[in-house]
Amino acid sequence: MNVFLTILLNVILPVFLLIAIGAFLHRKFTFDMGTLSKLNSYLLMPAVGFANVYQSKMGGNTLLLIISILIVQSMFLMIVSSLLSKMFKLENGLSSAFKNSVVLSNSGNFGLPVSQLVFQNNPLGLSIQIVVMIFQNLLTYTYGLFNTVSVNKKGMQALKIFLRNPVCYAFLLGMFFQITSLRLPGYIWVPIENISNAFLAIALITLGAQSAFIKITRLSKPLILSLLGRLIVSPTIAFIVIFLFNIEGTIAQALFIASSFPTSRNSSLFALEYNNNPEYAAQAVLLSTLCSMFTVTIVVYLSEILF
Repeated sequence: MNVFLTILLNVILPVFLLIAIGAFLHRKFTFDMGTLSKLNSYLLMPAVGFANVYQSKMGGNTLLLIISILIVQSMFLMIVSSLLSKMFKLENGLSSAFKNSVVLSNSGNFGLPVSQLVFQNNPLGLSIQIVVMIFQNLLTYTYGLFNTVSVNKKGMQALKIFLRNPVCYAFLLGMFFQITSLRLPGYIWVPIENISNAFLAIALITLGAQSAFIKITRLSKPLILSLLGRLIVSPTIAFIVIFLFNIEGTIAQALFIASSFPTSRNSSLFALEYNNNPEYAAQAVLLSTLCSMFTVTIVVYLSEILF
């Protein structure tokens, strides 16, 4: 009960307060959603992507093992979400938003605080979550972005749109600086860091604005599938992959817990930017975050028993 209340008060409540502020302000002043979307996609996201890679300290066999597990798990999720999409005959736009809602998780503003709570006396657990966050960011701006733009643009057209996105180059630039150990001067790094720090608040306010007029009168079949896929199927697949890799202890616990986090808010931002079922995407983010209050707590508890 103490863990549940701590997660509720220190993680969920701050997130929903920002979402509520965004919804209230949009209802009162009517934001320009196109401007908010551009601000997120072309300034804040690239800054976050660069900062995450630039600051990371990754290396060694443990890193390779973690990345291998994450790749296998993500591939399974992609396959399962694609099969479900075909099984339930979702149209192309909805199928793309659905697959993103299952494969992409909120490993940043939700995952890091949860990991800090669970692994407060174990630096390895938090380090693993940082690796997961970076991996998820890379997955978001490759699979997630291409999955979104390919709905209306096929083949080379989709590839051209994908390559025009500045986040890709922010990641590559961050990797270059990280690999070469080059350090940016303060007058360049401080603005990037400040922009990166602004992403959390602006992204959640944008999500709140998206959700300001959403009415969930019933749980649609795609929405239920999203919730089951992200909150139930994902940790189940993670458990199987961890078992197959014969991993135990902190690494197993951290990866299992990370697999249970709700749908990434970036899936909603992509849907808004490319007008790809943005209302459904926002609903998936909101409901999965709300339901994760219970599911993440259960997974944290199971991780201590199973590993």
